[in-house]
Order: sequence, then C-alpha cells, then structure tokens
Amino acid sequence: MTDFPLPNASTDLTGEVALVTGATSGLGWRFAQVLAAAGATVVATGRREERLAELVLDIESRGGVAHGVPIDMSDADSIIAAVDHAEKAAGLVTILVNNAGVPDAQRAHKMSLELIDSVIDINLRGPYILSCEVARRLIAAERSGRMVNISSVAATHYSGNGAALYSITKAAISRMSEALAVEWSRFNINVNGIAPGLFKSEMTDGMLERVGDISQHFPRKRTGQPEQLDSTLLYLCGPASECVTGTVIKVDDGQGPR
Repeated sequence: MTDFPLPNASTDLTGEVALVTGATSGLGWRFAQVLAAAGATVVATGRREERLAELVLDIESRGGVAHGVPIDMSDADSIIAAVDHAEKAAGLVTILVNNAGVPDAQRAHKMSLELIDSVIDINLRGPYILSCEVARRLIAAERSGRMVNISSVAATHYSGNGAALYSITKAAISRMSEALAVEWSRFNINVNGIAPGLFKSEMTDGMLERVGDISQHFPRKRTGQPEQLDSTLLYLCGPASECVTGTVIKVDDGQGPR
C-alpha cells in the first residue's frame, strides 16, 4: 500500500511560488492566470511594466496573489535582479516557466548580427541563466522545484520559409530541458518542456498578419487557444508529475507531421 490518493492527479499549487517570463501577453499571460488559480503565488515578469500591473490586478480580482517584476531576458544582471526581487516579494521561487521568446521571421543569411544576438539571448541564453539561478537557490535551500520550458514544434520541423534561428533556439530549449533534468534530478528539481503548435498569441498574430490564415491548411482548420494548454502546464507543475522529468510534450492539435 502507498499513501498516494486515488487517482494521484493533484494540480494543487498552494504554497508554491511561480515565476513566469513573458507574462505581459499571449501564452505567458494565461500561464500566470492559471498558476495563480491553482493556488500558487505568481511572480509575473516582462519588459512592459504597465502590462504587468494590469495582469497583477486581473489575478488579484480573481482572488489570486501576484507580483509584477520587470525583467530583460537579454540582460544577465536584470535576470538575477528579478530573481532577487521575486524572492523578497514572494519567497523562494519553486516553479519556473520559461516562456519569453521572440521570432526572427527572416532568412538566415539576411539577419543582422544584432538580430541574431537578440534571438539567441532572449530565446536561449536568458532562459538558461534564469534556470541556473533558480536551481542554485533551490539546491541551497534543499527544496524541490519544477521548471517548464516553452519550446515549439518548430524545434523538430522547419519548412524553410524563414525563422531558421527561431527553430534552432527552440530545439536548444528542448535539449536544455532534457539535459538539465538529468543534472538536477538528484536535487528533486524536475525540468520539462511544452512544444506548442500554432496557438493564438501576440507573436503569432503578427505572423498571421504577414502570411495569412495558415490554419486552413491544418487537418482541423483551427488555431489553438491558450486555454488548451492549461492542463499540460498544470500537470508538469503539479504534484501528480513527480516522476516526470526531462520530457517535452508536443501539443499541436495534429497540425503538422511527425
């Protein structure tokens, strides 16, 4: 016999502190709302402070607890300062959602060095630095933790129509989830990823304005909604996924090939 409930499927995050990057719009906004609704104290981060303030008010109006902390994911000092700020405001960060990212939407040979640096810094270097900073503090405190890195189906499929560097960085995020999971499993820090297909967000809205409604080429002829990622996020952040680490879950509504 064990002490596990039947079924062992809890997504109760009461007492956890969840830091979400890229929370000022799109998927990150929804992720922050969902984690707060599940009981976590949420630290929402991003560059647009007025949007962070709006999100905090929204979460509080629903009975949740949230703090807004500005962050520049291309600046290591800003990242470490944000973790300091989060800890002072809410306590030790026990859940990290690395959601912030930028597209490149250009042919590889036409990208400026500045754009190359920006995409790599925000999509890969920043999440790596932030993950290590959060892990370092969890290990020192001898606390378990959960990390969820937002990758993309572009990590494993690229059609050649622009955004090669985005695909490369998302593949690296998936591999980061696998590698850090191995390194930190001994400390009870679970690291996983979600690889969404085309979901409605501020970033994808801009892409669809340029290329048109590509959802009509999908088998189900629709774009995913952020709400349809709730269950996957809560599973990876919640107690029920205690043995799941180093896994990247593809959520794409059957939009593309395997």
